[in-house]
Amino acid sequence: MTRASDIRDVTLGKEGLPDWLDPVVRAVETVEPLQLSRFLPPRDGTGRQSAVLILFGAGPRGPELLLMERASSLRSHAGQPSFPGGALDPEDGDPEGDGPLRAALREAEEETGLDPSGVQLFGVLPKLYIPVSRFVVTPVLGWWREPTPVGVVDPNETARVFTVPVADLTDPAHRATTVHPSGHRGPAFLVESALVWGFTAGLIDRLLHYAGWEQPWDRDKQVPLDWRS
Repeated sequence: MTRASDIRDVTLGKEGLPDWLDPVVRAVETVEPLQLSRFLPPRDGTGRQSAVLILFGAGPRGPELLLMERASSLRSHAGQPSFPGGALDPEDGDPEGDGPLRAALREAEEETGLDPSGVQLFGVLPKLYIPVSRFVVTPVLGWWREPTPVGVVDPNETARVFTVPVADLTDPAHRATTVHPSGHRGPAFLVESALVWGFTAGLIDRLLHYAGWEQPWDRDKQVPLDWRS
């Protein structure tokens, strides 16, 4: 298992990024919390500090994102596709400083086998909140400068690791609106034999929108969610 102390270089840098990432960099610099989600961290400071890694790479079909499918046995968000990530450990450092950067890389390595040394972190989005699990999430963005093989490290945590071309995420044919039994509606993506929904889909949806990559899609196309979701 990777220790936070093993991941030393957690600085942010924009030098050398590919030109196609420019719209994402601009979006990260200007987006406001409520433009990303109506669920923001509690003002009283409660909630479990966590981080996710939004990792952009260059694939055979152009830009792509790294995702994983959580094991069905987990207590929180079981079976859901998600970004690599998890709760901060004390060794990660200050939650208001570089702790989320360190945690995002550490969790990504533990869950996907990713080599953190090949990742260039270039941005951090405002902290968001997942009410159902009470996680306060810092989304950390990275460029997969030197790709390395990835896959399931611990089947008890991860069922699958996969990449999704941004072209598939922006394709209107792959977009839909999920309807939870609670009545909550949200964006979804049907890609790589997976239904990406919830917090992860919401982040992808907002990034595509503010980066100017979004294409018009049928918001009346609905996908029901199982009551256990």
